[in-house]
Amino acid sequence: MSSQLTGADTTTAADALVAQLRSYGVEHVFGLCGHTNIALLDALGRSDIRFVIARHEQAAAHAADGYARATGKPGVVLVHVGPGLTNAVTGVLTAAMDSVPLVVISGDIPSYYHGRHPHQEVNLHADADQTAIYRPFVKRAWHVHRAADLSRFAERAFWTATAGRPGAVLLSVPMDHFSRPVPADAATAFPLAAHEPPALAADVAGRIADLLVAAERPLVYLGGGLRRGPGLDALRRLVEHLDIPVAHSLMAKGTLPDTHPLLLGMPGFWGLELTNRHTREADVVLALATRFAETDASSWDRRFTWQFPPGRLIQIDIDPAEIGRNFPVAVGAVADVSDAVQAIDAAVRERQPAPRQRTGLRDTITAARRTLFAESRQRGASEQFPLRPERILTDLRAHLPTDAILVTDVGWNKNGVAQCYELPDEGRFITPGGASTMGFGPAAAVGVQIARPDRTVVALVGDGGMSAQLPAVPMAVEQGAPVLFVVMNNRSHGTISDLQSANFGRSFGCDFQGPDGQPYSPDFAAYGRACGADGYAIDSAAAFGDALKAALAARRPAVIDVPMVNEPVPTPGHWNIKDIYQGVFE
Repeated sequence: MSSQLTGADTTTAADALVAQLRSYGVEHVFGLCGHTNIALLDALGRSDIRFVIARHEQAAAHAADGYARATGKPGVVLVHVGPGLTNAVTGVLTAAMDSVPLVVISGDIPSYYHGRHPHQEVNLHADADQTAIYRPFVKRAWHVHRAADLSRFAERAFWTATAGRPGAVLLSVPMDHFSRPVPADAATAFPLAAHEPPALAADVAGRIADLLVAAERPLVYLGGGLRRGPGLDALRRLVEHLDIPVAHSLMAKGTLPDTHPLLLGMPGFWGLELTNRHTREADVVLALATRFAETDASSWDRRFTWQFPPGRLIQIDIDPAEIGRNFPVAVGAVADVSDAVQAIDAAVRERQPAPRQRTGLRDTITAARRTLFAESRQRGASEQFPLRPERILTDLRAHLPTDAILVTDVGWNKNGVAQCYELPDEGRFITPGGASTMGFGPAAAVGVQIARPDRTVVALVGDGGMSAQLPAVPMAVEQGAPVLFVVMNNRSHGTISDLQSANFGRSFGCDFQGPDGQPYSPDFAAYGRACGADGYAIDSAAAFGDALKAALAARRPAVIDVPMVNEPVPTPGHWNIKDIYQGVFE
């Protein structure tokens, strides 16, 4: 290895990379130390970038993911070679599946020991090829072979993570390269270009407008790619002008207020029959930034949800691979959804200046939605203890600030909230969609809280999800992040236990039991206190609301352990896995 050069014309690759990160607006890096990345950590320690120690790499990836979802900026994760990289896989996959921009920087074995199987090299059947582990789900993986390439590859990594359909990328850096000399201007040699997303061509916007204006039963199906700004404003104007009902995917909950009179809610497995009837009977569907996920599409079975044909599908997505993936399209356009909706709205108004009103539509939708929420609140009024899950949701809705951010895991806390929790207009719902990752909620909530220190952030998780990411609590304490960890504790992987019981007559391997065969659970409240957070063990139905009020007032990290009965989420729709268990499928 060549000796270290000195002089005003050089710097280390690690210092250059940190300066480059700062120039890209990076304020936080989430991760763990290891012998392969301590040179970069040393450079970070001499900067104003905040390093968030996560205690486990999956927690680091989830926290960076939550930070990215809350800010719209790429999350940055720093991990170590081998087990550090593999520990982060689940968290990085979760971000990738949900189109969240994530830049993973991993230390690697020294460049001059390639193939000699040094300490923690990923080998056996492929030498020094840890990037291959990530290639199925990241947008791109770079292996840095020369220190001189690090700045160029870093620019490519940030560009790729944020351009087009956002996603995760990997930058694998042999540890010796961090300490090698590079030109002093390496940090500024590759500025990050501003990317201009593709616009919707005027003639295509006109064709779409013609279809929507002429439709008798149009429907908008909204995915998670339209969160804020002029595109969302244009969508609202468009649907209200033409009186078009709106269904949304799981990821899009909260994009339009739950109180909007044209909002049908989710289709598919958790969707109301009214919603699924609209999807089946629509003659024109405008699908915006959605991949028609299996549960939202009733396993793509036309008997239950979408019917193309005879319905005509207009699909707009920034990823060309999604156009027509699951259903044939009448018009497919690769475009930025925000720009596209604005262009369509303008074209519609040229063709249809006067607002359209569909008799009884809004009243029918409003009545169905009010019934859904009212029945859920009615079930949530129960004084039963352990609590019914809807009682937990009812108390959250009653006590949380209207702009609180709910970060959920999987199970009741995701599906039940998405279906029957009336999210306030200022609220936010963040959940793992594509990978449906148990353990996402606790650590992701910490990242969200770091990004939004002025907001109330609740990690609404099951006992299985909390157990999967215990490092989130000390991370919150260390970072001074006042996350409320609300554990819906049914001493079980409840959703799967219900599914198994319904199809096989009993639950086995899903429920937590002690050596005496009795239901078992850790004392999560005591764990919170042991970590330096506040801890509340709920012993009655009324105690949960009292604990929420106390935790909100204290503005400290807190774990609220809420005993809950195991009840299935209402599923009025269809999902093919039930047929598979019963052996009735083609």
